[in-house]
Amino acid sequence: MSAVVGARMLDGVRQWLAENGTEPTPARVAEALRAQGRVLGDAEILGTAVQLRSELVGAGPLEPLLADDSVTDVLVSAPDRVWVDRGKGLELTGVSFGDAAAVRRLAQRLAAVAGRRLDDARPWVDARLPDGTRLHAVLPPVAVGSTCLSLRVVRPRAFTLAELAAAGTVPPGGDRVLRALLDARLSYLISGGTGSGKTTLLSALLGLVGPQERIVLAEDSAELRPDHPHVVRLEARPANQEGAGQVGLDDLVRQALRMRPDRLVVGEVRGAEVVHLLAALNTGHQGGCGTVHANAARDVPARLEALGTAAGLDRAALHSQLAAALSVVLHLVRDRAGRRRIAEVHVLERDPSGLVVTVPALRWGEKEFVRERGWERLDSLLAGGGWSGGG
Repeated sequence: MSAVVGARMLDGVRQWLAENGTEPTPARVAEALRAQGRVLGDAEILGTAVQLRSELVGAGPLEPLLADDSVTDVLVSAPDRVWVDRGKGLELTGVSFGDAAAVRRLAQRLAAVAGRRLDDARPWVDARLPDGTRLHAVLPPVAVGSTCLSLRVVRPRAFTLAELAAAGTVPPGGDRVLRALLDARLSYLISGGTGSGKTTLLSALLGLVGPQERIVLAEDSAELRPDHPHVVRLEARPANQEGAGQVGLDDLVRQALRMRPDRLVVGEVRGAEVVHLLAALNTGHQGGCGTVHANAARDVPARLEALGTAAGLDRAALHSQLAAALSVVLHLVRDRAGRRRIAEVHVLERDPSGLVVTVPALRWGEKEFVRERGWERLDSLLAGGGWSGGG
């Protein structure tokens, strides 16, 4: 912030504009400055107008970062600590805020744009902005020292499978396996940690679904952007300030089943919706899919078991439904270089005790997928869609 346009002057102009209900145009800024007894030249007035507009409209100093097509995440941990992720790990930028109060103001304004409350009584928010950007913010003193702001960018266009292969997410020849997975209408989950690319891969795969099929998406926050002509999107809704009006993912899955889906998709399986999803996949809804947080493909059955148990489904019943409902797990990792890639592909089977376990079928290879002991099982499943790539 320049010496001319100090924080106190900026606050005074902001307050005058708020009281008079006007936009921060250069003329109005000049009027506000005169009201404070300040007389500045045209350049200073224009600079003040630009600075105010940056704070009052868009994402302020973060706007250029969000406009960068290569940026997937923008993270603010302090006024002078703004990080971005361009797919190769976190990078510290040269962007900074005037002070901690400026970070707080931006977080509160973005929350208001999303229709959410962010103040001392409710010091955190998780919401989606009108352009699809995912917002998370935490205010002090819960966030120590400064407001922490996290923005996950949702691009309007999904990556194609060819682009993911070129980026190294899919190994050479791996796209044939993924296309066969869709053609065979196998039900699958994409697992991985935060930021591993689960949503990106799922969007790309959904774009390969035949144009005559109807895809119904149920998401906690609308992030999937499949390039497909027939997509119905349902988004969960949090409770209002009175605690009413909440619509959960389990509600959305129930409604989606009544909308004649050819492909039922749950953006992220994280709660009671797992019960309805497994039930749906067991009643003729082939080709369903979704994502789930897990450290490895082998952990997915235990993760689903924990979610199902919390939703009131006993262990035996869940594993019985899981065995019949789900066929494949695609697991994504993010390596030390920041590259996202499909580390392994597992198939599901029951062990002697009747519990569902995953069996490695393919693992990442620089030249192609490397076959594991579950390959024969996966090969036979893919054959249902006309696959002839075994051997």
